[in-house]
Amino acid sequence: MRIRLDLAYDGTDFTGWARQPGLRTVQGVLEDALVTLFARSGEPPRVTVAGRTDVGVHAIGQVAHLDLAPAQLAQLDRRPRGRGAGAAGADSLARRLNGIVGQAADVQVLAAREAPPGFDARFSAVWRRYEYRIADAGALRDPRARAYTLWHPSDLDVAAMDAAAGGLLGLHDFAAYCRPREGATTIRTLQEFSWERAADGVLVARVRADAFCHSMVRALVGACVAAGEGRLSSERAAGIRDERRRTSEFIVMPARGLTLVEVGYPPDDELAARAERTRARRTSPDGLTHPDPVD
Repeated sequence: MRIRLDLAYDGTDFTGWARQPGLRTVQGVLEDALVTLFARSGEPPRVTVAGRTDVGVHAIGQVAHLDLAPAQLAQLDRRPRGRGAGAAGADSLARRLNGIVGQAADVQVLAAREAPPGFDARFSAVWRRYEYRIADAGALRDPRARAYTLWHPSDLDVAAMDAAAGGLLGLHDFAAYCRPREGATTIRTLQEFSWERAADGVLVARVRADAFCHSMVRALVGACVAAGEGRLSSERAAGIRDERRRTSEFIVMPARGLTLVEVGYPPDDELAARAERTRARRTSPDGLTHPDPVD
């Protein structure tokens, strides 16, 4: 049975999502918990994620899946002593994993449920949405939010930032805003990108695309910050994109302010077809590979 997991984590103390020897990662923590949970039920499952977030990036809407063997499902059907009529089966997986990693841990499984036929957390996704938070000189600098909000020393012009963001929308080659990877395409569809100032004065960017290449969101935010400081015209952000080469006109912003907030999927009856099309695009006829969406 394939199980969908909805996840949240504070990326501060993780070396990104993907398991790496000797390093603490989100995938590593979850898969270690699965090893503990299913120690007597065969090979522990591996976790496949919608977007492999980079070092220091947070998530409140990450999605993953895993496949459970019959013996593992049978184990979940057995309620622990003293649990009474609580959830069993796949619905109990979130509680069991959170009990292993710790109820106050920096990664939590928000929900676990049987996935619909054809569901693939990575390949079925049609878009990913991020937010980036900046507290500039005019915003409330709440120390409780410092782990997921960038503090900027000067005032920023939100109108200029929003204008720069709007000019970047559409299907384009974002090579100027991506960390290059050999053989990887940098063509993406930027579906939504806007800035607004929240009630507490914090600047919030909302960014949505079909997928993101490495460091893309933080680079896009960097160009907008340069526009907000008056160092870059709003129109220049699109000009840099169209030149398709890296520039020193802006800096890539730190991971601290970035959070993956949502992953979008098509209707259930379209999940399998979407996954098949996405897999086919991972290697295009011109030989370019399409890497996992990360930032």
